[in-house]
Amino acid sequence: MTSIKQLPEVLINQIKAGEVVERPAAVVKELVENALDAGARRVNVELEQGGLRRILVRDDGRGIPRQELPLALARHATSKIASLDDLERVASLGFRGEALASILAVSRLSLSSRTATEPHGWRLGGEGGLASAEPVPSAQAQGTAVEVLDLFFSTPARRKFMKSPGTEARHVETALRRLALARPDVAFTLSHDGRRLLDVEPAEDAAASERRVAAVCGAEFLSNAIYREAELGGLRLAGWIALPSFSRAQPDLQFLTVNGRGVRDRLLGAALRRAYADALHSTRHPAFVLALTLDPAAVDVNVHPQKTEVRFREAARVHDFLFGLVHRWLRELRPEPEHHHGVGFGGVAVEPAREPQAYALPLSTAPRLGEPPSRYFAAPAAAGAPTWAGLAAVSRLPESQASAAPPAEHPLGYAVAQLHGIFILAQNARGLIVVDMHAAHERVLYERYKRELAEGGVPSQALLAPVLVNLPEDEAEAAETQAATLLAAGLQVDRSGPGQLLVRAIPALLPSEAVVDLLRQVLGRSSDSGSHAHLGEVLDAQHRVLAEMACKAAIKANRVMSISEMNALLRDMEQTELAGQCNHGRPTWVQVELAELDRLFLRGR
Repeated sequence: MTSIKQLPEVLINQIKAGEVVERPAAVVKELVENALDAGARRVNVELEQGGLRRILVRDDGRGIPRQELPLALARHATSKIASLDDLERVASLGFRGEALASILAVSRLSLSSRTATEPHGWRLGGEGGLASAEPVPSAQAQGTAVEVLDLFFSTPARRKFMKSPGTEARHVETALRRLALARPDVAFTLSHDGRRLLDVEPAEDAAASERRVAAVCGAEFLSNAIYREAELGGLRLAGWIALPSFSRAQPDLQFLTVNGRGVRDRLLGAALRRAYADALHSTRHPAFVLALTLDPAAVDVNVHPQKTEVRFREAARVHDFLFGLVHRWLRELRPEPEHHHGVGFGGVAVEPAREPQAYALPLSTAPRLGEPPSRYFAAPAAAGAPTWAGLAAVSRLPESQASAAPPAEHPLGYAVAQLHGIFILAQNARGLIVVDMHAAHERVLYERYKRELAEGGVPSQALLAPVLVNLPEDEAEAAETQAATLLAAGLQVDRSGPGQLLVRAIPALLPSEAVVDLLRQVLGRSSDSGSHAHLGEVLDAQHRVLAEMACKAAIKANRVMSISEMNALLRDMEQTELAGQCNHGRPTWVQVELAELDRLFLRGR
C-alpha cells in the first residue's frame, strides 16, 4: 500500500470510461442517443472490424457551435441539464456529459459538426483523453459526425476481452435495433465492413410502424403479435405483445422503453413474466415491443452509468399497471383459426373486452358474455349423434353424418374422430382442426378452478379415510405454512408428524390417486426454492397449485371420448381464456387449411 494521492486526470478518465464504454455497442448507443437528443431525423452508423477498428456515427441534427466543441469533449459538460430540477425531470436520453469524454479516453476520436447558421463545419480531434486546443474548418453538412478509431488502444487489457468482430457487430446491431423501435420517426442505417445490416425509413403512420417492427423483429413476430394501447392515471402503455405460442428459447425479442429510453428493468421484467406465467413453460420467454410513458418526475434515470436501469417513485403502481394490462390483453384471446402458411398454431381473434371481469370474449360466433362454460362430459348429445365405445385408436362418425358439411358457426368446428386416444379431429369451414385433448382439458380446468377460487374457493370433497403422505420434513413444514393456500385450492391437509401429512379433503374433480403426486410436486418446488413461501405472494401460490391440480385432473391418453364429449370440449375451449396453450405453454390445437390439404394430395393440378 502507498500513501493516498490524487490520480492523474488521464487515469481518472480511463477509469470513468470503464463504466460507460463496455464495448463498441456502448459507444454506438451513446453517440446515437446524442444524435437523437439533437433532433436528428436520420442516423447513419458505419463499422469496421466490429467497431474495434472504426465507428462512424453521422446525423442531421442541430449540430454543435464552433465555440462549444472543446466543451463537448470535456467531462461533466452538457447542454441537457443545468439544475437539480432538470436532473429530477430528465427528458433527454443523455445527460451526464460523460460519453464523449469517456470515449476519447480510450480511442482516437474526431468530432465534426455544423449548425444551421454556420457557413461550414468545424472539427476537433484527440486521443487517449487529450483533445486538440482549437477546432479546424471541415466540410460538413448540418449535423454532427463522430469518428472513433482504434477503440481501447490506450487500454490493451480491456481490448483483450472483446469478442470477434462479427460478435461485436451483432451487439451493435441489437443496440441500434432497440433504438430504432424506440424512435420510429427516425431513419437508421447500419453497415459493417461495407455490408448493410439495417436500413429503416421513418414510420409516419400505423402501417409504416408495422413495417418498422417487422424489419427489426422479423415478419414472423408481427404475424404472431397483437397491438394494444391503454392509459390510466398518467401511465400509458402501447405496443405489440406476441402470442404465447410464439415464445422464445432466449429473451432476444423483448424490447421495452420507458419515456423513449430502452431499459432492462427487473421490476418491469417481473411484471411481464408474471403476466405470461399462465401460458408459458418456465423455460420459455415471451416476446414483446412495448413503450411505457409517464411523468419524467416519476422515474429516476440517474441510477446506472449506462442508463439501462431506472427507478420508479411508485414502483408497485407501475408494476401492477404493466402486469394488469398485459395479463388482461392476453386473456382477451379466444380460439379463431387463421391462415398461417397452411397450418395455424393456436390462432386467435381479439376484441376489446366489453366488461373488465368477463370471461367470455364477445366473438360474433361465440356464446354471449357471462354464459358459463359447459360442465365436462355432461353436455347433451346432439339429436341422433351416436357415442362410440371400445375403439382403441380411432372413434368416428358414421359416413352418413361425416359426409355432411358441418355448420360454420363455431370457430373450432365439430368433432369427427378421436385419433390414437390422444387427439380430437374436428372439421370447420377452414379445414381440419387437431386438438390435444389432455392439453386443452387442462387449460379449461385450470381456468375453471381459478374462477371458483375467485368466487370463494375450489369445491372439495371430504375423504372417508384421511390419506397419509410421507414427505421430507422441510416439505411437510412448507405444507403446514401454506395450509390456507392449499385449503383455498380445495386441499385440506394437517401435519401429523415431522415428515407426515394427513390429507382430509381434495378438490371435487381431482382423482384421489393423484393427490399424493400432486402434493409432492407442489411442495417439492418449495424445498428447491429454499423458501416456505414457495410460490411468492398468496394468489400466485394458489394459482400454481391449481395448475398442478388441472394437470392431474385432465383427461389422460387412451380415454375414449364420445362425439358429444369431444364437442363439449371444443365449445368450452371457445369460451376459455388462453385456450391456445396449456398451463405448461404447449399449443392445445392446430388448424390445417383446406389449401394445405389440397397441396398434399396435388388437387387442382
